[in-house]
Amino acid sequence: MADHVYDATFTDRVVDAMGPKTNPRLRQLMAGFIRHMHDFARENELTVDEWMAAVQMINWAGQMSDSKRNEGQLLCDVIGLESLVDEITYKVAAESDRPTATAILGPFFRADTMARQNGDSIVTGVDDGEMAFMHGQVLDYKTKKPIPGTVVEVWQASTNGLYEQQDPDQVEHNLRGRFTTDDNGRYWFYCLRPTPYPVPGDGPAGKLLELMDRHPYRPAHIHIFATHDGYKPLVTQIFDRKDPYLTDDSVFAVKESLIVDFVPREGDPKASLELNYDVKLMADEPTGQFLAKDAIT
Repeated sequence: MADHVYDATFTDRVVDAMGPKTNPRLRQLMAGFIRHMHDFARENELTVDEWMAAVQMINWAGQMSDSKRNEGQLLCDVIGLESLVDEITYKVAAESDRPTATAILGPFFRADTMARQNGDSIVTGVDDGEMAFMHGQVLDYKTKKPIPGTVVEVWQASTNGLYEQQDPDQVEHNLRGRFTTDDNGRYWFYCLRPTPYPVPGDGPAGKLLELMDRHPYRPAHIHIFATHDGYKPLVTQIFDRKDPYLTDDSVFAVKESLIVDFVPREGDPKASLELNYDVKLMADEPTGQFLAKDAIT
């Protein structure tokens, strides 16, 4: 292919088109994004057909997304972008004496998760899984003191590999719940020992994995979202040590400090396994970063 001299001023003109009222952080982000994307297009001599295929995939993700499933987020997950952003944002939480490490939110979080009482079971209508009793304390990682009144939201997929909003045979809010810690910062409930499952293949994320000749499986995990006024919200996942996909997660979310051990539980007719898991939160500090909501308020 013959060399082509592209307009050397084009990218600068696009970047410089931002007006003086642009948020400084947004200006930095958009300038970097535009330059990288323009360089990518030139370096790979991106064609109109290829660009339109990408646009259609983005549109497809948007059309599939709703309050129960975020396909755009899942598309970012399978290329490792959300896990990378999580690492950049929360790199301070990587050491054992730091707050509980973060992990990606994932596409199946629900903002309307139902409140449950400590000691409740989040499992309904699943008869082929191993029941587990999960419990622990929420602590201030610096003072080691318990944090009463912390909201601990949890959710997990069923043994058939589906979250409840994907599966018409599951009752609504199955395998998810919102618990509040007691005066000693403790939470406790019954759940399933998690099982691995594939990223859904019915959308652009699954299609992209297929095109890249990659397997779709996520290791067995339980999602946790812990919040309390005055502390940074914690979004994380905990992973079963015995899972075969720990070193080959399709969305690259596993961290060593988030790998847990389920142990036998004696004398409990409701559960044969137990998981003791403490959550360590970090005090909140305001930042000057640009937030997406700033663009629409």
